[in-house]
Parts: sequence; structure tokens; C-alpha cells
Amino acid sequence: MDSKTDGKTPTLSAKEVREASKNQPPRAAVLHEIIRLQGDKELERTVAALWWSAVAAGLSMGLSLMAMGLFSARLEGIDGAKVISSLGYSAGFLAVILARQQLFTENTLTAVLPVMSKPTLGNFGRLLRLWSVVLAGNLCGTVLVAYVMLHLPIFDSATDAAFLDIGRKVMENHTSQMFAKGIISGWMIATMVWMIPSLETSKIAIIVVITYLMALGDFTHIVVGSVEVSYLVFAGEVAWEEFWLTFAGPTLAGNIIGGSLIFALISHAQVRSDSESPKQQAQAREEAENERRAPEHDD
Repeated sequence: MDSKTDGKTPTLSAKEVREASKNQPPRAAVLHEIIRLQGDKELERTVAALWWSAVAAGLSMGLSLMAMGLFSARLEGIDGAKVISSLGYSAGFLAVILARQQLFTENTLTAVLPVMSKPTLGNFGRLLRLWSVVLAGNLCGTVLVAYVMLHLPIFDSATDAAFLDIGRKVMENHTSQMFAKGIISGWMIATMVWMIPSLETSKIAIIVVITYLMALGDFTHIVVGSVEVSYLVFAGEVAWEEFWLTFAGPTLAGNIIGGSLIFALISHAQVRSDSESPKQQAQAREEAENERRAPEHDD
């Protein structure tokens, strides 16, 4: 076929056309498959492996409260302190994601895609097993780190006061606000998970930008928030009943809806629709043919 009629740039060799094709950003279907495979591997992990990784993630999330508190204490009285101290929120996410620890809100996307691709009772059972183990492990880790941060002589009084202020800010939300902000938070984390495979070299920047915006918007997150609010519980300012009913329950529901029922469902529907398109099927066949011919060299 003539290059003038097929839309390709004139004078390009077949090898150069293949190079241009390889340098294109991955299609949504490719990202979907990468995340689906990741989720399938997570669903196959043992309970013990999931548990200890989840506990480690809960402990790591203490870094977010620690960093925000340290920033806030040192920036007290300075205009725009919130803008700077919110950067500390990213610390826990960086530790958890780069160390590949189990974070509940990540699993609301990765582990859901295999179930959406093959919605069997067995897959639903595996999903519930993973969610329950990871959530329990995350919460145990966050409660433990909050207790240690409060009761051990680690921080000065200004930093301790900053930790309390951060938890109080969370508890200013009423139940419906916890739920609504949790939806946005879950959706933002799912967006981050979806973006990372296509921008692997910019992983740190993606994590920082997304989580920084979450902190600026005071969006509620079940794992980070558990560190902040349980710190208040151990300080005697909030009862466990308030922790579960006002914060944890609504926030958890919002995170699941934002990460799974909205983002994952829409993304899966997009890929499903694309795969059924004749144009996309033709493109997939062309890419497979290019891969088959890749070892060939042009003179």
C-alpha cells in the first residue's frame, strides 16, 4: 500500500515504522492487562504473606502523620504552612508503594479487575479473602504505630500537639462528609495505580502529586486516617465507637466505591468496549504481525 494513501509518513523504512509503533504509549487495554495480572498474583498469595505485608504497610503509613506533624510544628505561624506540610502526606504512600507492601486502597483496583474479567464465585471469594486480610493488617499496623508515636518519648510537645491537630481536622467531618471525601480519595488512588504502569520512570512524581492533592483537599483515606484518628483515641479525645462509626465505616465505604465501583468498573467497561471494536481488533492484529516480523532487518 502506498504511504500517501495509508497515512504513514513518506520515506520511512519498515524498520522505522516498527520503531515508531513501539514508542507509542500503551493502549488502555495493555494497562488493563498489566493491572489485571498484578491483581491475579495478589489474589494467589497466602494469607500469611498478605497479613505481614499489610501490617508493614500500616506501620509505614505512620510516616505520613509523622512527616505532616514535623512540618506543621516547624512551620507554625508561617503563612501557607498547610501547603508545605501537606507534602508530608506522601511519605507513607511512597514507602508502601515503592516497597510493594499491601495497601487496601490499591487492592480495590488491582484485585477487582480479575474478578470483573472473570466474575465467578471463586474469584469473588478470593477477592473478599484478600480485602479482609489486607484491611485487618493495615488497621493493626496503623493502630500500633499511633500508640507508639503517642506513648514513647520520641517527639517534642509541639510535634505531639501537631499530631493531635491533624486528627482533630479529620474528625471535623460528619459522617456524610467522610463518605463523600472517601469516594474522591478512592478514585484518586485508583487513578494513580492506573497511571503508574505507563509512566514507570515517573512513578515517584505520580505518587507525590496525587497524594499531595489528597492532603490539600482533606480527602479521607481509611489507612492514613486510621493513624490520625487512633492517635486521638489513645490520647483520650475520641472514643473507639466514634472511630468506627464516624470515621472508619463511612470512609471505607467511600474508598471502595471510588476505587472499585466507579474507576475500576468504568475502566473495565472502556477496555471491554475497545476490544469489541473492529478497528481495535484490526489494530491488535497489526501489532501482533509487527511483533512477529520484528526480528527481520531491513537493508
